[in-house]
Amino acid sequence: MADLTHLVKLSAGTESVESLMAWQSGFAKRFADGRPRHRTRMWPKKEPQIVGGGSIYWVIKGLIQCRQRVLAMEEMIADDGIRHCLLVLDPQIVRTTTAPKRAFQGWRYLSPDDAPKDLPKGRAAEEPLPPELAGMLAEIGVI
Repeated sequence: MADLTHLVKLSAGTESVESLMAWQSGFAKRFADGRPRHRTRMWPKKEPQIVGGGSIYWVIKGLIQCRQRVLAMEEMIADDGIRHCLLVLDPQIVRTTTAPKRAFQGWRYLSPDDAPKDLPKGRAAEEPLPPELAGMLAEIGVI
């Protein structure tokens, strides 16, 4: 799909893909459909391109390590009256090849051409490389 767009976001305070999974599992219980959500202040202008098959790629410890499909976007008005966007996420987290990503605030758009590839299903169950080693290997193009 030519118009497909992804998001990339730092997962602040997350130590690993497993800790992201654990946090989302608990947070998702707040919603009737049981799907995890991520709250962001800015509403993506490319909503149709994201919801139409895009994912949010999570940066953990300076590396993109996984992604989740963005299923929908919902409006949420905070207690202070400010409008926020809730990204409704697929509960399945897909591990990706690692890609170094410098720190940034908020989220950024990520083109499909620049998005890391999904790990093969069998490899996703393997013990992941330490993030520092994976980052160095990604920088030199080995993984």
